[in-house]
Amino acid sequence: MDTDIIISQLIQHFQEIIPLKKNEIDLISQKLEFIRLKKKDYLLREGQISRHMRFIATGSLYAYHIDEKGKENITQLGIENWWVNDLYSYLSELPSRMFIQANEDTTIVQISKSNLELLYREVPAISEFWRLKMQSAYVTLQERTFEHSRADAYTKYRNFVTAYRNIEQRFPQYMIASFLGITVEYLSYLRKKHLSDVS
Repeated sequence: MDTDIIISQLIQHFQEIIPLKKNEIDLISQKLEFIRLKKKDYLLREGQISRHMRFIATGSLYAYHIDEKGKENITQLGIENWWVNDLYSYLSELPSRMFIQANEDTTIVQISKSNLELLYREVPAISEFWRLKMQSAYVTLQERTFEHSRADAYTKYRNFVTAYRNIEQRFPQYMIASFLGITVEYLSYLRKKHLSDVS
């Protein structure tokens, strides 16, 4: 694991939204932790408290909860340069109600909650970064909630492939179907319909 390359990747990600000085980059770099996960390894399990913000450097992850019938319901998919977490657990400091698992061999950069609080004071731009990220996450959640209650399955699928280009090939069909709230068979039908519509 080349941590220098991964740190540069994360800093570049921050700098897409906020400016950072050399001394601020040094302060951030000192507070980072690195995790390597093999495919199917867990980053977080139900019942654990999420105490870190986590950035995907390489690989992919998915988050899910298990309903009363024992069925996995996928709520998040994540690839490189995305953040993945149980924000409910992180913000409330209550046990997580979900699992976060590696879909591929994955490298994570994480910042503990206590270190992030320090960075808010030492590098005020980081606070601005997270303010904007949280706003964006809230808007995305609202859109997804609205779409799930109002949009038909084909619209959901079309919006998914438009918003998340190149992600569909990274995850098994059953995960995409679960994320969209449809069956695998119906997903296959929607894929064919979409390919026919765009060709």
